[in-house]
Amino acid sequence: MKVYGVVGWKNAGKTGLMERLVREITGRGLTVSTVKHAHHSFDIDQEGKDSWRHRAAGAKEVLLASRHRFALMHELRGEEEPALETLLARLAPVDLVLIEGYKRDRHPKVEAHRAETGNPLIAPGDPTVRAVASDVPLELDLPVFDLDDTERIADFILAETGLRERPRC
Repeated sequence: MKVYGVVGWKNAGKTGLMERLVREITGRGLTVSTVKHAHHSFDIDQEGKDSWRHRAAGAKEVLLASRHRFALMHELRGEEEPALETLLARLAPVDLVLIEGYKRDRHPKVEAHRAETGNPLIAPGDPTVRAVASDVPLELDLPVFDLDDTERIADFILAETGLRERPRC
């Protein structure tokens, strides 16, 4: 599996870019999975539901399944947050895993940047940032794309990873 990241500060456009990239790259016939890092506690379950009750009772893992999807919830219960590599090893094989967040990890990344946030660029101090997708023109020593030019950003990521789109039948 090839891995590529999208990083940036809060409100930089990471999630929108991820969504557009998934749609664009899967539209080219490739399989894509995503990993999203959250800096806060989150819950995908609903209090009172059976699966929530299983976790609340102390289950280490709860797998919720239907004919449409399944979700595996793993409670850390005081353990350290797993490394990105550990999480990636749990995914089913795909052509490309797009990762939102994980700024400090060593995989290649595109930085999403919106000038209005006033945040500094990550790229100048981080060699793993291979390009910037921005809402304003920037003068950098690496490729800069318009934040909304999903097709060109996808082209760049696929070229970087050596992936080629698959012909559709």
